[in-house]
Amino acid sequence: MTRIAIVYYSATGKNYEIARAIEAGAQAAGAETRLGKVRELSDPAVIDANPIWRAHLDATAQVPEASLDDLDWADGFAFGSPTRFGLPAASLKHFMDQAGGLWSQGKLADKPAAGFASSGYDHGGQESTLLALYNVFYAWGSPIVPMGYTDPAVKAAGGNPYGVSFTDPRKEALPEVKLAAARYLGGRLTRYAAVLSKNRAALKGA
Repeated sequence: MTRIAIVYYSATGKNYEIARAIEAGAQAAGAETRLGKVRELSDPAVIDANPIWRAHLDATAQVPEASLDDLDWADGFAFGSPTRFGLPAASLKHFMDQAGGLWSQGKLADKPAAGFASSGYDHGGQESTLLALYNVFYAWGSPIVPMGYTDPAVKAAGGNPYGVSFTDPRKEALPEVKLAAARYLGGRLTRYAAVLSKNRAALKGA
């Protein structure tokens, strides 16, 4: 069975919903999945000053923290984060920075990767956040699985070919078209991971 890890950071819950939709799409395509949040690095006082942030953290206390073992275990992975000044959140980047040991052993190479992102405004940096994530995947040797314009779900969700992205509606529910695009990406990533995992030795020139 193809194994997919979904690793995310979410302050107010919407990226968590997208992560779960990606997981659902991966599972529907036959994947075994692990979904994990990265460790929160923000000061508790800052979190407590935002009731939505605190409520989300409390509501998802049972969600396991992502580990480097998840990346070692997986045949492919999806990473997601809200935008922080056009870049992924520090908590997600901190987690990825710790993967140097796996990278140096070649344990991340040839595993396909995808991304998802959000921002508070339509032009708040969603695409630049995805492209920043992909810089890490280049270094890992992980083939990137973009959305492209490969399914009507992509255009319905806003037409971002780089990955799933959305403007955070805060108290409003995420539109179904965004969740549908996330499920599509989960399935697409799984199909690529299934093919590549069966041919990893050939990809390494063995």
